[in-house]
Amino acid sequence: MTTDSTGDEGTVAVHSERDVVLSRQLVRKLTQQIGFSLVDQTKMITAASELSRNMLIYGGGGDVQWKLHRDGLRAGLTLSFVDRGPGISDLDLAMKDGWTSGTGMGKGLSGSKRLVNEFELLSTLGQGTRVTITRWK
Repeated sequence: MTTDSTGDEGTVAVHSERDVVLSRQLVRKLTQQIGFSLVDQTKMITAASELSRNMLIYGGGGDVQWKLHRDGLRAGLTLSFVDRGPGISDLDLAMKDGWTSGTGMGKGLSGSKRLVNEFELLSTLGQGTRVTITRWK
């Protein structure tokens, strides 16, 4: 995993299963740094793990871009999972619980959406996919 960071934001490359573990550890560190409760840490780490693994399996790997938000009493973490894979042909179908284009359980995208406060999915066939999530303290 290669890392590029400057204080409150950075990028980590995910190109192997080991990188998925390392990205999960980074998210744990970031959520602790901004003072998330243990429950909120677990939700963000779980979503990050699912989305990193999806990016690796279906997108051939990519980058996790992260940004800490500190605005007075409000703090949060935004993560973007960006790949240059084949893209998702049917976004509505991909977001349905239980649907999978592979061998998984079909809970990655929809489950991750339920764990965060903000969720955005953008995908272009032949160009890749970007999933952006944010959780606020």
